[in-house]
Amino acid sequence: MARWTEAQVLAAAPDTSSVAAARKLAKPGPWTETGANEILVWGSCQGSGKNPYQVSIDLEGPAYRCSCPSRKFPCKHALALLLLWAGGLVGEGAEAAGFAQEWADKRATRSEARTVRAEAPADPEAQARRLAERIARMDAGVDDLILWLTDLVRAGLVTARTQPYAFWDRAAARLVDAQLPGLADRVRELATHAAGEAWADDLLRHLGRLWLLAQAWRRRDELPAPLAADLRAAVGWSTQREQLSDGETRTDTWQVLGAFRTTDGPLQQQRTWVRADGGPVGLILETAGPGQALGIPQLAGARLAGTAAWYPGNAPARLYFPEPPTPVEPATDAGPAVTVAEARAQVATALAGVPWRDRFPVTLAAARFRHDPQAVVDAAGDAFALTADTNLILLLALTGGHPHDVFGELEAGRFRPLTLALDGKTVAL
Repeated sequence: MARWTEAQVLAAAPDTSSVAAARKLAKPGPWTETGANEILVWGSCQGSGKNPYQVSIDLEGPAYRCSCPSRKFPCKHALALLLLWAGGLVGEGAEAAGFAQEWADKRATRSEARTVRAEAPADPEAQARRLAERIARMDAGVDDLILWLTDLVRAGLVTARTQPYAFWDRAAARLVDAQLPGLADRVRELATHAAGEAWADDLLRHLGRLWLLAQAWRRRDELPAPLAADLRAAVGWSTQREQLSDGETRTDTWQVLGAFRTTDGPLQQQRTWVRADGGPVGLILETAGPGQALGIPQLAGARLAGTAAWYPGNAPARLYFPEPPTPVEPATDAGPAVTVAEARAQVATALAGVPWRDRFPVTLAAARFRHDPQAVVDAAGDAFALTADTNLILLLALTGGHPHDVFGELEAGRFRPLTLALDGKTVAL
């Protein structure tokens, strides 16, 4: 496997503090037993303890193992080893260290066991019974949610605002038990919406979406197939890739518009927006639970030739690449750009198709960033407020206050910049 670039290594980091710590360790001094082969990178890093930390990295996963007590994946030791490898300071072709080979063999054994289970003949009656049991639990969970929402609104939003986080978490836990994790996440987020400056509007808006999702679930048999697929995704009923074997595919050249990674909470998520040349925008969505690591994101501005498979649903739908795509000449812009007014019209159309959709990909043309109040403004003077996690100082430094095309996500009416078109190249934010 080709060596990663430093940018790919840094993109795998769970947070900026891990990057800073890894850079301090990314020097040969503390490292012994380093090496790499086609799929593994390994090494031992001397820490403050008596025994060095043993670090193993499976590049195909990617997957990471370190004997240090950190709960971050990858930890600072794995990132430092990758930085050394990316910089050509780790030799290749050597026989794997014993600890790395033992870990790789265990991973291979578990993978083989999963394959055997997947290939085992299915019992149609047992499958039908499990499906019926799950739907019954989900139906009961939705009924409970509707009753909870009714009581919440009857008591008044001011009363809801005074509730502690445990109040929202208990309701979410019941939805998890009912196998409705997507609805559970939305309920937990209500605690944040109830505490913001515009709490009344935000809380009412998100309560309305929850009510809409619950009523849509009750009428799911009446929905068109794409909308029913969007509903299943929204409530947390995931579609396995094996079920997409006969689904729609598209062979094209794809531009990576931008990516965003969330690392808060037990579940990490990575969203990568791509666009087919002259075609639709799609979303590559990856998640990682406790002890797992997200994949290496494609860099903004990259162009990839390959075949993508679409998940069912309305545009912009999820997709994935069954086979790794081939990098081609990088992009020089952030994709076809629109004004703020045109973006609002696109959002209205998308909401008409999927009224509970949360975020929308948008490339704004000739937009500049304003400091007070914080916003992105187009040539006509129309504006979107910026999300709270926007690094406005960085944007002002990069643009100098001048207009540039910028790609980002519209979320709850606010714009999150992800990629900036700057002097014939794209810059990930």
